Amino acid sequence: MSQQTYRVIQWATGTVGKAALKYFIENPVIELVGVYVTNPEKVGKDAGDLVGLPATGVLATDDAEAIIRMEADCVLFAPLNMAATTLDNVCRLLASGKNVVSPAGPFLPNKWFPDEAARIEAACREGNSSYHGCGVHPGFSGDVLPLTLTRLMNRVDCIEVTEIIDKVRNPMVYTEVMGFGLDPQELLANPRRSPETYKYFYASMEMIAKGLGCEVDEVTVKFEVSAAKSDIEHLYGSVKAGTVGGQHYEWTAWSGGAPLIVYHFYWQLGQDLEPLWEVGEDRYRVRIMGDPPLECNLMGGKSEDGHHPFLGLPWTGLVGCTVVPQVCDAPSGVVTHVDLGLVQPRGLVRR
Repeated sequence: MSQQTYRVIQWATGTVGKAALKYFIENPVIELVGVYVTNPEKVGKDAGDLVGLPATGVLATDDAEAIIRMEADCVLFAPLNMAATTLDNVCRLLASGKNVVSPAGPFLPNKWFPDEAARIEAACREGNSSYHGCGVHPGFSGDVLPLTLTRLMNRVDCIEVTEIIDKVRNPMVYTEVMGFGLDPQELLANPRRSPETYKYFYASMEMIAKGLGCEVDEVTVKFEVSAAKSDIEHLYGSVKAGTVGGQHYEWTAWSGGAPLIVYHFYWQLGQDLEPLWEVGEDRYRVRIMGDPPLECNLMGGKSEDGHHPFLGLPWTGLVGCTVVPQVCDAPSGVVTHVDLGLVQPRGLVRR
């Protein structure tokens, strides 16, 4: 059975972008037509070379203007962050008639970003295009998954979504940037993750609340740290005993005077910490308190060393890739998970 193909551009090739690029090259319903890179060493390289696959004939470029002029159905837009200049590029891509799927945000609809929402909606109208903000958290593990699981409930009291990462076992380049290795009191006084960060996750919280017929009244924030009990070595450096070796962020969405949705983030450098909040494999965990109580753990399959790798970044790319056909086929404007309904990924089964 023949399937419609979609002409796609991959914008940026970091960890998330590479997962997406590999998907686009290998998926038979996708025709890769362009790759945008920011690293000068990648310019001119074949897209296949960037992800260890055979040559595709598509060469990476750092010419944003050429990418914006290019004919394509969709762009998977995955830069490191959504700064003002990158929002400009998203709007230019949309206005040029290309649909955009992006894990970089903003995650819309979201009452905290009215100006960004207005700009994106205007660009969609100009280009008759669609925009979808995606990700694994914010995104799949924090909204689609828990809301789907509520279908197994008789009564929901509170939903907890927890991200657990051991950054020794699963190193990440921003470990130092996040304040690991600092004096605990210094980081508590000046968290590297702003107390306002929950606003970027608000669309996910609101999606759950509205899906359950509720409203989010307010969101409260808690931050605590744990100290390394001994020196800890990790891929990108070391942390001295007594300095920050673990961080716990907690954001609670209240509804009707009670906590309805709680997001926990436990980032830990190994297990030799005081206090040690979480043990076990890295994962996303959804717990629903109510009748009957429910728990679901989302983690990678076992690797050769017997551990379950944390796949948050690759999943962030793939959850965007698998929705490309539906976003391309959707009416113009901002397209949410609810708008998309049950996503049916295409081209995954390849004999």
